[in-house]
Amino acid sequence: MKRIIIVLLLLTACTHNDLPVMSTLPEFSFTERSSREVKSQELAGKVWVADFVFTSCGGFCPLMTEKMRKLQDMLPPQVQLVSFSVDPERDTPQVLAEYAKRYGADPNRWWFLTGNKDSLYKLSKEGFKLAIDDTGGTDVEPIVHSVRFALVDQMGRIRGYYSMDEEPELAHLVRDAKSLL
Repeated sequence: MKRIIIVLLLLTACTHNDLPVMSTLPEFSFTERSSREVKSQELAGKVWVADFVFTSCGGFCPLMTEKMRKLQDMLPPQVQLVSFSVDPERDTPQVLAEYAKRYGADPNRWWFLTGNKDSLYKLSKEGFKLAIDDTGGTDVEPIVHSVRFALVDQMGRIRGYYSMDEEPELAHLVRDAKSLL
């Protein structure tokens, strides 16, 4: 009985700082909607949330961006948000700036990044471990990509993935992000 109580106390004392490390991101450099070059080193020491979207998407991307906008309001101001374009040929900095404005993205907290397609796809697949494919899809959503948010810690390590289509998942993400601060 004593052993059970100790185990329960230890489980209760655990914090979300014990989140698993799922992957460590490689260094990257992309262009922000402001046309400024952004390097991954600028995110060092910050907790951040990432997603992959494209502005001409007629499927899940607008909903993901709405959810990211909701996270902007729910998360403490020190948590950075980063949306990576999976359609860099069309998603120029100007197009991303208009898209970000439409969704009320705070330019100081929420970056929209574009750049070399191969580098973006490699980051999605190998860094974030998120699927992406532009060889199939539909007319509405020609680029098939993950619809999950990734939580990244101060050392560039992925600490969790969260479904964008379930409200409890957003609350879970907010709780986990706060625990990393």
